[in-house]
Amino acid sequence: MSKRALAKPSLQERSEERFDAFDIVVVPFPCADRLAEKRRPALVISNRKLTPFGLIWVAMITSAANASWSCDVTIADLGRAGLPAPSVVRTAKIACIEPGRIERRAGRLDKATAKAVSQKLRGFLGGA
Repeated sequence: MSKRALAKPSLQERSEERFDAFDIVVVPFPCADRLAEKRRPALVISNRKLTPFGLIWVAMITSAANASWSCDVTIADLGRAGLPAPSVVRTAKIACIEPGRIERRAGRLDKATAKAVSQKLRGFLGGA
């Protein structure tokens, strides 16, 4: 395998990569309670209509071992999602990030879990 194949993509390459709704990515996710970030998986919840603005909306993914919130959605297919441990999408914690901040794509959410996440998100949107 070449060194190029093993190298991490550059910031420029990552910012040009396309991400779709329900892709699971690894990002430095901003903390709501302090000026800090934590590297963690997140779920892309926006579609490509935000691409011209250089933005992506993501929802936090956290361990299922943490105290649960009523808006959490359990991720059913961990293998497809690319996650090593039982996890949930915390639909109340959403961030707006630049695509270049995404470190890598980990996997994709299964259809049933994606539908449940969509329903929870619609419940938070005014007039939706």
